[in-house]
Amino acid sequence: MPSNGFSLKYLKDDLPAGLVVFLVALPLCLGIALASGAPLFSGIIAGIVGGIVVASISGSALSVTGPAAGLTVIVLNGITQLGSFDIFLVAVMIAGVLQIGLGYLKAGLIAHYFPSSVIKGMLAAIGIILILKQLPIAIGYNEASNLPYHYGAIIIGVSSIAVILICDIPSLKKFVFFKWVPGALIAVAIGVALNEAFKLYKPEWSLPLDHMVKLPVAKNSTQFFQQFTLPNFSALTNYNVYVLGVTIAIVASLESLLSTEAADKLDPNKRITPTNRELVAQGFGNLISGFIGGLPVTAVIVRTSANANAGAKTKMSAIFHGFLLMVSVIAFAELLNKIPLACLAAVLLVVGYKLAKISLFKEMYKLGWEQFMPFIITIMVIQFTDLLKGIAIGMLVAIFYILRTNFRRDYQIHHETKAEGGAIRITLSEHVTFINKGSIAKKLAEIPNDTHVQIDASQSHFIDLDVLEILHNFKTQAALKNITVEFIQVPDRIKISGH
Repeated sequence: MPSNGFSLKYLKDDLPAGLVVFLVALPLCLGIALASGAPLFSGIIAGIVGGIVVASISGSALSVTGPAAGLTVIVLNGITQLGSFDIFLVAVMIAGVLQIGLGYLKAGLIAHYFPSSVIKGMLAAIGIILILKQLPIAIGYNEASNLPYHYGAIIIGVSSIAVILICDIPSLKKFVFFKWVPGALIAVAIGVALNEAFKLYKPEWSLPLDHMVKLPVAKNSTQFFQQFTLPNFSALTNYNVYVLGVTIAIVASLESLLSTEAADKLDPNKRITPTNRELVAQGFGNLISGFIGGLPVTAVIVRTSANANAGAKTKMSAIFHGFLLMVSVIAFAELLNKIPLACLAAVLLVVGYKLAKISLFKEMYKLGWEQFMPFIITIMVIQFTDLLKGIAIGMLVAIFYILRTNFRRDYQIHHETKAEGGAIRITLSEHVTFINKGSIAKKLAEIPNDTHVQIDASQSHFIDLDVLEILHNFKTQAALKNITVEFIQVPDRIKISGH
């Protein structure tokens, strides 16, 4: 079985898989940078760092790291709030340092403490925001010239979406071409071809330069390295930079851990990723990406899924995809500048739809209010505030429903109506905590006079001391109401466990 580390033995599997991941990652790196309001080159930098640096340090065999759609809202708002991209890069570096610290503090289990309803709400909210932000780009809306749409952009955008959806049809995946070449890349190629055709046959439909990818073209190595943006370290005195750094660290860590967990489930060899090491790897990735002008990175499930489905065996596939991204931006920048932004917007619209499709809302609603309310409230709060506040308030709502569920499930009651006085049997649950105190006290207070009551703790493994006080006080005072109380394995009030 392949290990979690490096191995040249599986290059015949890892190199083709790395090529597939590169083809998936290239349009996503550019598209996510576009959605984030950051230089497009920063998306490529993040992809390179995620592929080469993070994969080298990580203990995951299949996980692929790069710029993530889940951070677009934070990045966009962060750059706007801080005023410049170079100041934003300082926050990315701070996030990296915090993630390294979290890894060494063994905080890798943190993802297990976030309810799935809140996580799904976060992802759905990101999907909705992507759709709202990218739709104007997909139709060629130009704020400067006040044009509501552009015919060429609409044709390219609609065609790109159609191509991606067609390529996702399961029956087409049987063909080698559609199995190995992602729909996003085909859509980008068709978009480029359409725009070049417009230039020749319908010039008024061809897209202006501000609707095209704009990567700097380096004529030599010196010019290439001048393209990197360095952080503005004078911003270290800015309080908002630290707040943003903490936000990025929390969300990026959470998304990385969840994606890594998903990667382990996709692994046919069922290898387990060390989560604390993963946090350290992601931290170094963000530290380096921020230092050389890249977007924040996380482990991302789209690229990871592509990697696993392409038959990757070790982390060499992720590293190889990083090298391919680096070669593409060095050698093929002029070709990349022929990509219409409407193509990238189409890719992100499909990503947004998959994150926030209607079937997800139906599924969460069917699961009941305990799942649906944290889910929908997380979405709404994120839309009107930001990602971190949405997650925090979603967590509070989820905790409320958890407490309410525990409050209701503290005991079962059986009322024997045939017996004179209506004998009552109260069976306590396995764990009875202080949360159940009010519910039990209320029920005992409602028991009518002249009743025989059995309180059965034989199934309880833990009973809180506060609850024991209520039970024993009830038994002491029951004689005043002519109530006889029978305890079954109820511990003395000085004990706190049922067995």
